[in-house]
Amino acid sequence: MHPILITIIQRLLLGLLTLFFVSIIIFSSIEFLPGDFTQAILGQAATEETVAAFRRELGLDQPAYIRYFDWIGAVLQGDFGSSFSGRNSSGVDRSRAVIDLVAPRLGNTLFLAGMAAIVSIPLSLILGITAALYRNSIYDRSVNALTLTTISFPEFFLAYLLILFFSSLWPVFPSLANVNIDTSLGERIYKCVLPALTLTLVIVAHMMRMTRAALINLLASPYIEMSQLKGISKAKVILRHALPNAWAPIATVIAFNLAYLVVGVVVVEVVFVYPGIGQLMVDSVTTRDIPVVQACVLIFATTYILLNLTADIIGIVTNPRLLHPK
Repeated sequence: MHPILITIIQRLLLGLLTLFFVSIIIFSSIEFLPGDFTQAILGQAATEETVAAFRRELGLDQPAYIRYFDWIGAVLQGDFGSSFSGRNSSGVDRSRAVIDLVAPRLGNTLFLAGMAAIVSIPLSLILGITAALYRNSIYDRSVNALTLTTISFPEFFLAYLLILFFSSLWPVFPSLANVNIDTSLGERIYKCVLPALTLTLVIVAHMMRMTRAALINLLASPYIEMSQLKGISKAKVILRHALPNAWAPIATVIAFNLAYLVVGVVVVEVVFVYPGIGQLMVDSVTTRDIPVVQACVLIFATTYILLNLTADIIGIVTNPRLLHPK
């Protein structure tokens, strides 16, 4: 079997094992959340018998390990359970399937992340390549200073600055990204400009600086020096010789930042009141809706692991030592 295929299979198995341990951490962490859903619904005046009956109805009276295996077994079959939010103390059950709650919110989050990625990835590559091409110039120093400034600010601070300048002082874009299923594509893009710009400003700095560092590191290689001695222009040296060999670290940092776009949007969604999966998770933690919280966190963890696996695989298949084993 080819070394690349063996390495990819090993990475996939390691990813599955990581996801298994992450699921245990997710379930255990939610178990330690303060408060009790049944007590919150029934109130402080509820008797112990009423609370016990309600917990039995929800399945919360079972030992933790039994509930974990029931939950993970159902997840493997595509069933995330039912939300607690539709249940009440009168015995009426209007709960919805978790997947029905999560699916539209996940679509909104992916749309917002896609908007940011479409702008940030090409922009960061262009800035990184040109900064490496004109290293130590005024342009390089200006780009580095600008990216260091944006990377130093937390997301919520950048979000509030954008709201201040582009919604209050200069009202161009709305401060609330309150979209729904009936919102047209053009209006959705318009309302998502500020949250997408916030994410773009944060991740462009990471990707640009990583691209620049990877190219500068390769420019010191002997084969690059030989190309320069042959009289090849610096632009051709970077684009034809250095950049193809820098794809592995660049792909890694892009994958990390794409994972951040999906996983790290929680703060941005809360600031702009955007109906994404991050906002849903925050609301579910507040109401102690355990099945929804578990589903949201598991989706975040799976996305992060899959994107990191993708980066590993890209790094493997672009490794000349594995492509051409002796």
